[in-house]
Amino acid sequence: AEVRRHLAHAGYRADLVEEALVRLLQLGYLDDEAFARSWVASRDRAHPRGERALRTELLRKGVPRDVVDAAIVDRGRAAADGARVDDPDTTADADDRAADGLLARRRAGLERIVDPRRRRQRAYALLARSGFDPQTAASAVERFTRAAPAD
Repeated sequence: AEVRRHLAHAGYRADLVEEALVRLLQLGYLDDEAFARSWVASRDRAHPRGERALRTELLRKGVPRDVVDAAIVDRGRAAADGARVDDPDTTADADDRAADGLLARRRAGLERIVDPRRRRQRAYALLARSGFDPQTAASAVERFTRAAPAD
């Protein structure tokens, strides 16, 4: 969908765009599944996001819903380290790890906030803006404040 949109925006005729897409698919240059897995892995490394945000980003890019679901399951499978694939907690584990990673990256800035209540609020807001659900954000903030030095 992204390639189609880009070529159409560049002014190419619709029939040429479709022919180009067919050829790119034949050559293996377009692969929604590989793209989705790569996108999720990249986000987890560079800019951690919650499951909701990852789903939204991929759907906006035109990745089919079933491919998005598979990429999210793969993310949970990687985080589970041996948990059953059909276990609903596998996605939660991935979100927990991503949330913890984001707070760890922002630890220095958050620890500069003297008031512990404001620090927790800022940490929670950061996670909420990054697409983490309220339960994941709350538990990650709790783990973060327990690991922080005493005030």
